Amino acid sequence: MKRFTIRAMATPEYYGWWSKRVNDNIPRPREEYIRSIEEHLQSSNRTLKKGVRSWEKR
Repeated sequence: MKRFTIRAMATPEYYGWWSKRVNDNIPRPREEYIRSIEEHLQSSNRTLKKGVRSWEKR
């Protein structure tokens, strides 16, 4: 990202404000939607087992 500076705007306060503003726009994952690796692997394993069982029935 290019920075556009005009005279007094290139102060340390401006750069601090700019970096905070840019970082505030980065989406972060919400804790309520985060699953542990173990939970993810368990659900993936269950799904895989269901698929194998249905394939074996054919």
